[in-house]
Amino acid sequence: MEFNFVAVEGSIGLADGLADSQQKIVELIIGNPRISKREMSEKIGISTTAIDKNISMLKKKRILTRVGSAKRGYWQVSRHE
Repeated sequence: MEFNFVAVEGSIGLADGLADSQQKIVELIIGNPRISKREMSEKIGISTTAIDKNISMLKKKRILTRVGSAKRGYWQVSRHE
């Protein structure tokens, strides 16, 4: 079963346990599913390498997936229960 999350009053409704950077990444993606890793890095204030590591963890937790190509695709926030 798949659930999509939307921002609600500054919260994305995901379970506790996400690192602060991961929470911010998810919130940025909800706001703009086509945001680049470089843009995320600039907005959050961490390196693109750190963005990659956090995205990897979000993918392992099945919270984040990439749909389409790296250049023309978009991010999807979902959670499989």
